[in-house]
Amino acid sequence: MARASLAEIAWAFFRLGCISFGGPVAHLGYLHEEFVRRRRWLTEEHYSDTVALCQFLPGPASSQVVFALGMHRGGILGAFLASACFTLPSAVLMVLFGYGVTAIGDLRHAGWLHGLKLAAVAVVAQAVWGMGKKLCPDRARITLALAAAGCLLMAPGALIQVGVIVAGAAIGWWIYRDEVNVSDPAAAGASGLARTHFWAAGVLACWILLLFALPVFATATGQRGVSLFDSFYRAGSLVFGGGHVVLPLLRAELVPTSWISDDAFLAGYGAAQAVPGPLFTFSAYLGTVIHGGTQAWLGGVLCLFAIFLPAWMLIGGALPFWQILRSRTWTQASLRGANAAVVGVLLAALYNPVWTGAVTGARDVAAAIVAFALLEIWRVPAWLVVVLTAVAGQAFGHGASFF
Repeated sequence: MARASLAEIAWAFFRLGCISFGGPVAHLGYLHEEFVRRRRWLTEEHYSDTVALCQFLPGPASSQVVFALGMHRGGILGAFLASACFTLPSAVLMVLFGYGVTAIGDLRHAGWLHGLKLAAVAVVAQAVWGMGKKLCPDRARITLALAAAGCLLMAPGALIQVGVIVAGAAIGWWIYRDEVNVSDPAAAGASGLARTHFWAAGVLACWILLLFALPVFATATGQRGVSLFDSFYRAGSLVFGGGHVVLPLLRAELVPTSWISDDAFLAGYGAAQAVPGPLFTFSAYLGTVIHGGTQAWLGGVLCLFAIFLPAWMLIGGALPFWQILRSRTWTQASLRGANAAVVGVLLAALYNPVWTGAVTGARDVAAAIVAFALLEIWRVPAWLVVVLTAVAGQAFGHGASFF
């Protein structure tokens, strides 16, 4: 690619990174408007196929679409440039917020923090509601989601979360294997694709290798930096259903080990709703707070890279094979069950830690309901709801109750 083309990629994605409020669904709309309608970098069909792949794979769907669009326009260099520029604005803001939280120290009596935690209740509740309507349209999937939530509430933990998603995929395959109708790919095209894309298979193999090797390496070395990288890499590898699902995964990794307090964790999650760009930049805040000191931003960069690395590897490795994968009946059937289980994971997280960590009385319930109504009924932007609840929390109370 010529320098001007790379500059075009950098500017286009950086500008979107500065204005992309509203979460992953809104991001997909911004990307469609910019690159399909306005710039005409790709067709409607190509964009739809790309979005379908990114929603199928674990990881942040909108960020993976960004990576795929950059690869389409400028090869592997364009892919990393697009991701870096799209992520940079929100990452910088979250690192700065991390420095601020570290400087404050004791957050237990901060009224604005309580407001942020109540905003998180409303945001996650809206995500559960929206995902439930879309991904659980029948009794079987509603039951599957509720069962997944019940399992996690009774036996919380990262391994249980992974287990219910895998179980959901297996149950989905069993229930829907005869209901999904897809066309088979041309055999010649499929075999040709496999012969000419060994590099993609190698990338996927590296992803799997790191997924299993990093925990062993972290245990063997005992280094906190390696353990952090492992935790965020696994979270990025196992998050199905969007950025909100990363909340329970990361909390299960970080809070029980006392790397970060529950208050600081939820404060950063609330703040992540108020900045543009991908929700996964929450990891930059967490790394900054955990690392601490004047060089805390290095911890933010480490955790940010670790959580995005599997997304890049997955999209780069799977993209050449997507036409084969999406045409398989077992894939579509399993995905129905896995997505329903993801709704259950998020439902469990809505109760613990989001609800239990924020709501302490009837007035808090009322405030959370108002925030949810602003988001779901009045369609107020999430960032504005977060700001309003933080300001209200600071103005009306510094203790356990919102008012």
